[in-house]
Amino acid sequence: MAAAHEVTVAGRRLKLTNLDKVLYPKTSFTKGEVIDYYARVGEAIVPHLRGRPLTLRRFPNGVEGMSFFEKRAPKHRPDWVKTAPVAFDRAGEIDFTLCDNLATLTWLAQLAALELHPSLSKAKNMENPTVLAFDLDPGPPADVIDCCRIALRLRSLFSDLGLESFPKTSGSKGMQVYVPLNGGRVGYDRTQPFAHAVALLLEKQTPDEVVSRMTKKLRKGKVLVDWSQNNRSKTTVSVYSLRARDRPTASTPLEWGEVQRALKRGEAESLAFEASAVLKRIERKGDLFEPVLSLRQGLPDLRALGD
Repeated sequence: MAAAHEVTVAGRRLKLTNLDKVLYPKTSFTKGEVIDYYARVGEAIVPHLRGRPLTLRRFPNGVEGMSFFEKRAPKHRPDWVKTAPVAFDRAGEIDFTLCDNLATLTWLAQLAALELHPSLSKAKNMENPTVLAFDLDPGPPADVIDCCRIALRLRSLFSDLGLESFPKTSGSKGMQVYVPLNGGRVGYDRTQPFAHAVALLLEKQTPDEVVSRMTKKLRKGKVLVDWSQNNRSKTTVSVYSLRARDRPTASTPLEWGEVQRALKRGEAESLAFEASAVLKRIERKGDLFEPVLSLRQGLPDLRALGD
């Protein structure tokens, strides 16, 4: 039996096991290093998770082994881990995990929950997302540089509407652009049609570069502007979450200048950040995604997009 290490995190006792187990074989990145990353990134990531129903993607045997998504909070959780019931039409009521503090985050890392996917809503107000989100997914041979081009178009479009937007890497092969709302009054019945209309507009303007439908045969060499994440029943990978790739990359907030430089230079590698690089960026730049939590913006009427 593997040795267990007892630690105290934010006043809570935790038992950590299998710390030497390799979860990223290509880089020999261990479970202990995963836990250390989440412990050190906690101050930045927890505010983006707090109060939000959380879907876990767990990899008990590492990124090359079996994985599973877990919406329902694990039954064997400590009694101090908070949960929130969310009702769905088909699935009934699901009790989701809430990651409101560093102790819970560390416990999730102990479960090998490498990827953390929160809702765009808070559990207390599920009908009203705090953000409008676009997931930019390149269909090979398109890559993240093509996503930069589309992300900058999104920025320009929203700037013309008087709205700020914020980019981040997906930590995988694409990018995401978030438009903060934080008003508490706009529902998915408005954000999803608006996001869909934006995707259709970009597709109409440059049909050789953008696709708005997930159909695989349509996506070759184009960037899918996935508007469908703006849905009460879906969750989206959190900023600073690790991803299950060959290397321990994380979803990383960007400055728009970095997006422009990467596009100009064609440097896809400049937009891939592993755990250690993410921590260094936070030390230098702080949480570039903090405005996504605090900036209050209204959603324009669909007519503002024009034809």
